Amino acid sequence: MHALLAEFPVVIEIPVAWGEMDAFQHVNNIVYFRYFESGRIAYFERAGLMEAMAESGVGPILASASCKFKFPLTYPDRVLVGTRVGEIGSDRFTMHFRIVSARHDRVAAEGDGVIVSYNYRTKQKAELPAEMRNRIEALEMSNLRNGGS
Repeated sequence: MHALLAEFPVVIEIPVAWGEMDAFQHVNNIVYFRYFESGRIAYFERAGLMEAMAESGVGPILASASCKFKFPLTYPDRVLVGTRVGEIGSDRFTMHFRIVSARHDRVAAEGDGVIVSYNYRTKQKAELPAEMRNRIEALEMSNLRNGGS
């Protein structure tokens, strides 16, 4: 586990593709949101949220996302994307993301996403199911027990 990602229970590695760079010779800003998306989906899978959603019809949907760019990424590189959940409310939770450049061993970006509980069958916001909350809390606690901060 990379020291800069110790507090994140889900970490994935993604290669930086040549085609992700733009005319300014760095990875285009929108790509960072794709990296966040990949981390978010990996977190949902690891926590078992996709299975819970298939059973109940209630699952996560992205309400908002933000990114603070710290360092421009370039090809060739690999990024490590850490994802964790911070605040949990009655119908939403906040995910925190960190992108680390493996080549430069430094944080390239940090971001947040507000995830709302959504009933995909009735097409409306829903209360966060207890099972979903429990799965998130279990994954976060597992990280703390295994040395995360």
